Amino acid sequence: MKIVITDGFTLNPGDLSWKPFYSLGDVDYHDRTSPAETVIMVRDADVIVTNKTPITADVIQECKNLKLIAVTATGYNVIDVDAAKKHRVLVCNVPEYGTFSVAQHAISLIVELSNRVGTNSQSVRGGDWSSSTDWCYSRSPIIELKDKTLGIVGLGRIGNQTARVASALGMKIAYQRGKPDGVEAREVTLDELFRESDFVSLHCPLRADNEKFVNSGLLSLMKSTAFLINTSRGQLIDEVALAGALQKNQIAGAALDVLSKEPPPSDHPLLLLANCIITPHTAWLSREARARILQTTYENIRMAMAGQAQNLVG
Repeated sequence: MKIVITDGFTLNPGDLSWKPFYSLGDVDYHDRTSPAETVIMVRDADVIVTNKTPITADVIQECKNLKLIAVTATGYNVIDVDAAKKHRVLVCNVPEYGTFSVAQHAISLIVELSNRVGTNSQSVRGGDWSSSTDWCYSRSPIIELKDKTLGIVGLGRIGNQTARVASALGMKIAYQRGKPDGVEAREVTLDELFRESDFVSLHCPLRADNEKFVNSGLLSLMKSTAFLINTSRGQLIDEVALAGALQKNQIAGAALDVLSKEPPPSDHPLLLLANCIITPHTAWLSREARARILQTTYENIRMAMAGQAQNLVG
């Protein structure tokens, strides 16, 4: 059996091991695979292991031996699931690996927006404190999170963990979509969530019916003091509308770990805005989370080979 790993570097830049996969078959490993190279790389594969390399209908059509596409992530929008089903190719993902890491990152973005640790640290390094006439200062207002409302869109595993940590900080939780688990939360409509929240955090998967659902209409409902956080998928936000809202100070700021195109073009409208924090899709990158992905993907392939496929999608 031939296993082709199309883009293994981001998942494992060298601190983990692919060795168990070699016990399952003949492994053809690639750090990265461009769209133009994909068909050539995977044509003879029985199993394709991909993270962000698109496996399109055309690619699937060319793979005559293909039995399984193993996605090393929860989101599987890079796979044409309908085409896979048509050709009787199984698709499996890793449904749970980054709950704590991604929630931790979402909270870190909220705390950065409220405490401006990075901004003030850079100011000190720049000599501002040394030359200050006062014994302390802040480059922007510090916000106490107690009794502030965190609105969560998508109260699943990650959303609930984010809510639990936020609750420990004294925040009130409102949500839309999902179900509370071990946290006190108030269900509201989407309009109410955007209107009432001091922080709005997105934790929902990308689907055909919610692409760019955070649009100018929803943004216009937000308080001028409110912040938007996204650690889910960049395509959930109309980025042009968000850039406009930030430029006009219609909302106080945003903190994003994801963008609609990654890496973003240098002229992306959000990159140079002072009231927009952007991290390079790092919420999932803890060694612990990546190790869980690797182990689950190995088990997904092993179980599928044994006729007991798990974590199937589509």
